[in-house]
Amino acid sequence: MGLMKAPENTPVWVDISRCKACDICVAMCPAGVLAMVPSDQTILGATISVQTPDFCIGCNDCELHCPDFAIFVADRKEYKFAKLTDEAKKRAEQIRENHYMALSA
Repeated sequence: MGLMKAPENTPVWVDISRCKACDICVAMCPAGVLAMVPSDQTILGATISVQTPDFCIGCNDCELHCPDFAIFVADRKEYKFAKLTDEAKKRAEQIRENHYMALSA
């Protein structure tokens, strides 16, 4: 998003009011940064949550695939992103296996 400025020290953020809980962004995230969480404020009973922002690699897949323009990734000039690690890949796989819902702590 060229004109949108990222909140300070935030690699990825969500406009919850636009999220329809389609979970496409969660499916696209290779680092397991995003997950769905229960929400009583949406029709589907869930919404997107940024679970592990420090692991965001800045790939922009979530932002590019969101049909409702509800998720945003900081510009590389504004934020230093993480490298994709085996731990992050494993977490992403666990989230997918958990039907895109957040993992229990």
